[in-house]
Amino acid sequence: MTKSSANTLVPGKAREVCGPLDMRIDRNGTWFYHGSPIGRKEMVCLFASVLTRREDGSYWLVTPAEEGRIEVEDVPFAAVEMFTSGSGRELVVSFRTNVDECVTVDADHPLRIETEHETGEPSPYVLVRDGLEARLTRSVYYELVAKGFEEKIGEDVLYGIWSKGTFFPLGKLED
Repeated sequence: MTKSSANTLVPGKAREVCGPLDMRIDRNGTWFYHGSPIGRKEMVCLFASVLTRREDGSYWLVTPAEEGRIEVEDVPFAAVEMFTSGSGRELVVSFRTNVDECVTVDADHPLRIETEHETGEPSPYVLVRDGLEARLTRSVYYELVAKGFEEKIGEDVLYGIWSKGTFFPLGKLED
């Protein structure tokens, strides 16, 4: 996003809409600009700090003066590290994202599992903030699964984890 001297922000004036930016985030959480990966983590973290998601599902970089739409293949962040304290129903699970945001799994930051229809492969996600999610990397997901246990919910026996007093199913156990 660029700022020209003719477009200085005036109080009460709307942001300049830059339209689609040539920026995208791939499924692994790698940020690209003009087709090249952004190598400086500080720049990625800066862009991530102004990232928003609109009601229509589109992703935008929004500053006080300008806004522009970017492409996101899956979700913008990757959960790359897991931290836990406690155990069983007293477990608290937190993740660090690839942009160094930390989020604790709770009712406001739920964990969800999407299952690929054809392969049955799970894709785990956690809500980071304001409609922005992180997909757990495979190694972090395996670490999470190792912390899980069976829980009977109604008639179903589910496998999942507790975090901050809420049960998050990872899958249904078959008979």
